[in-house]
Amino acid sequence: MQIVHSLNDLRSALRPFNQPAFVPTMGNLHAGHLALMAQAQPLGDVRVASIFVNRLQFGLGEDFESYPRTLAGDCQALEANGCDIVFAPTEAELYPQAQTYSVQPPKELAAILEGHFRPGFFTGVATVVTKLLNCVFSGAKDGGFAIFGEKDFQQLLVIRHMVAQMALPIQVVPGAIVRDANGLALSSRNGYLSDSQRTHAASLQATLQHMAQQVKSSSSLGDIPNIEQQAMNTMRSNGWSPDYMAVCNRHNLLSPAAGDHELIVVGAAKLGDTRLIDNLQFNRQ
Repeated sequence: MQIVHSLNDLRSALRPFNQPAFVPTMGNLHAGHLALMAQAQPLGDVRVASIFVNRLQFGLGEDFESYPRTLAGDCQALEANGCDIVFAPTEAELYPQAQTYSVQPPKELAAILEGHFRPGFFTGVATVVTKLLNCVFSGAKDGGFAIFGEKDFQQLLVIRHMVAQMALPIQVVPGAIVRDANGLALSSRNGYLSDSQRTHAASLQATLQHMAQQVKSSSSLGDIPNIEQQAMNTMRSNGWSPDYMAVCNRHNLLSPAAGDHELIVVGAAKLGDTRLIDNLQFNRQ
């Protein structure tokens, strides 16, 4: 496995290949990231991962400075899971000058849910992902694949729409959420939780499951606001500080309309000082 830190070295490493399969990460890898790398194995002709903690997607007071940097261990894990090239640029390499140009996703997707509570987040995500896609795929003769986890479902939609609208020759591939034995979605930020908090954190997914069951059992979409409010109350009574617990159309994250069958429940909440997100896809007849 090659580890490269400069764009020139990345392009040299990629020159013999035609169709990369790419997994972008911020490092501090866990089994969920490695599952994405496993998903990349049969795709394309070279497996590439990036490790870069992107300042642009962290808001004021968020954990950019304290976000764990574990490059050596991450590279060992990636090599053991079939990665061919790791691109780990410095901030100066990826942003050699002030990033005055940005990619602005539409407000109807980027200013709701996560975007409402983390203003500017999806602009930072879309901008760095565009740069990383350019870095990895600029010399690809046959396009390629980019694998993104479904835990960050809104991010996945933003990137999928961006790639389609920009006519990039890349197939965005979703990766299923990986959970621990209690049902907690794996996340780099789970490392901030105490042992007791980690056990309790599984109640976020349990609440989402209950919401989905209520929606499936309900005879009217008009019941959804009450289901959402009940979930917020349940989370608060269980020691969480929820930002949102919402039922959405799976394709645009808007409130479900008549005839919408493919739905998703999404939630974000703080347990102590740690903010977690999760979701659950389901169908309503």
